[in-house]
Amino acid sequence: MNVTITVNGEKTSHEVEDRTLLVHHLRDVVGLTATNVGCDTSTCGACTVLVNGESVKSCTVLAAQVDGDEVQTLEGLAGENGELGPMQSAFREHHALQCGFCTPGMVMAATSLLRENPHPTEEEVRAALKGNLCRCTGYHNIVQAIMSAAESAEGAR
Repeated sequence: MNVTITVNGEKTSHEVEDRTLLVHHLRDVVGLTATNVGCDTSTCGACTVLVNGESVKSCTVLAAQVDGDEVQTLEGLAGENGELGPMQSAFREHHALQCGFCTPGMVMAATSLLRENPHPTEEEVRAALKGNLCRCTGYHNIVQAIMSAAESAEGAR
């Protein structure tokens, strides 16, 4: 079937098998490999992307289900000249990367959180990340990065 998805602001159209998962479509067809395949069971959150602004685990969604929708991946958070976006910068500044495998999903979940709740408490940040696992147990720095990004956004207003 033909699937048309706007990915990171660019309209894409590809023939895909009807059983193709969004994560595989993004990685193998569109060529955006920041979205990681971690578990294929929606347990780890490494494949988290935004679909129409909502945080979604792309290993649980068929590419056909997002036909006509807008998808944003980690690559789509960078600026025009490739500079890091605010959340990406906060993760770097607060050493929230560790091995980096969970980072794309964490950044996307955090981005979704701040769009919905620009001023979260630490408890709200931790609750929002429950579906994203860090195998390195680096949650402290991840939470601090998200809190810092929230403060930066607030200061810019």
